[in-house]
Amino acid sequence: MLRVLFAVIYTALTFGANGAAMAGPAEAAALLSGDMKKLVIHPEPKPLPDVGLLGLDEAPQSLSDWRGQWVVANFWATWCAPCRQEMPSLDRLEAAMGGERLAVVTIATGRNAVPAITRFFDEAGVTRLTALRDPKSGLARQIGVMGLPVTLVLDPEGREVARLIGDAEWDAPEALAVLGAMIR
Repeated sequence: MLRVLFAVIYTALTFGANGAAMAGPAEAAALLSGDMKKLVIHPEPKPLPDVGLLGLDEAPQSLSDWRGQWVVANFWATWCAPCRQEMPSLDRLEAAMGGERLAVVTIATGRNAVPAITRFFDEAGVTRLTALRDPKSGLARQIGVMGLPVTLVLDPEGREVARLIGDAEWDAPEALAVLGAMIR
């Protein structure tokens, strides 16, 4: 909890120091440090295909359901050890920044049974994240997800503006600063 509080204060001070500064993906690039050095910010947003996903209740869903918000979309699997390490930080990111402007959405890619996903979240202490499934890896294949985890940052139009391959501490001060610059 102290770490999240520190990160929020750090982020506020970072952006409060120059309120007139413009923010966005390009400006966020200047803040890349720590795990965020692995974040590739695209010079131009990349449109995503509107491939159908499933909720844990088998209801059809799509990333377009979050249009109007920034989205941190994490591709993962129940068998993925780095995913197990990373998932709690995504849950804390949702607690720290989730709301009207930003949502953290997880997408279990490939064969991930609903009971295994539920057990994974329970064991990792994850309580806040939206869990979707891409059971045939249709979306993952179309956008070039070759290994796991992979996290995309989507702008409010649903376009990919950044990608991080591998795991990261998504609630670290540098991650909160980068995401704060993007959504500001």
